[in-house]
Amino acid sequence: MSLYLEHFSLSAAPFSKEIDDDKLWLPPSKRALVDELVECVHEKKHAVITGEPGVGKTCVLRALRHALGQQSFRMTYCHNVTLGRRDFYRHLCSALAIPCGHTAGDVFMAVSNHVEQLSNDRVFPVFLVDEAHLLHQDTLDHLHILLNYSWDSRALLSLVLIGLPDLEDRLSRRRNRSLHSRIHYRLSIGSLSPEDTADYVRVRLAAVGCNKELFTSDAIAMLHEAASGSLRDIDRIAHNALRTAARRKRKLVERDALQAVLQAEGVSLA
Repeated sequence: MSLYLEHFSLSAAPFSKEIDDDKLWLPPSKRALVDELVECVHEKKHAVITGEPGVGKTCVLRALRHALGQQSFRMTYCHNVTLGRRDFYRHLCSALAIPCGHTAGDVFMAVSNHVEQLSNDRVFPVFLVDEAHLLHQDTLDHLHILLNYSWDSRALLSLVLIGLPDLEDRLSRRRNRSLHSRIHYRLSIGSLSPEDTADYVRVRLAAVGCNKELFTSDAIAMLHEAASGSLRDIDRIAHNALRTAARRKRKLVERDALQAVLQAEGVSLA
């Protein structure tokens, strides 16, 4: 067991990303986003989700997966998007565990036929494309065709694009209007509030057996400012602050432990 876990009597690392979907922490703002995405999928529509790095976009997707379940929906997560159109669809075939041909047309038809077969089996596919701001333009040019079935009269899948804020800028360009016009849900994830940060730390610590305030209020305030409301940065800084406090034999994580961590990272706060 790690020194800091033993020192603070924690059963596991509180700020690890290895956490079950049903135990994910979401503030009210992100729970509302999950509700909207569930509604989007049930309506057989498409969505784009944008947000700065580390604000919890993937957490929202995992919460969506938990909310939908697996009975009537088939969720496919694609994150390798720095590919040309053919290789993107080959990657999608691999994620779907279906064979594909060699030409771009063969690969596209394999995905399209699979979607239609799922519909016949009363299963609705949901394609989640992460880091979508990195999609090649030739893939963006073609994605709207994947959404077109029976002369564009049947909705057989939901496409959810996830990326940094410039994804919305790319989609709004005239060249991508055909795809953008098909996206009914355009959602943005903001950073956490100070209250959200305090609640997040409290919940993550409680999940590993700590039911007391381990971080002082000053430390939480500094943590929030340093992380700029990013869950990923909160996890890293809080983890290192726990280790620092344990090495100093402290019972609480105080402001000086946060300062030491940030100084080691070269971060200077006003």
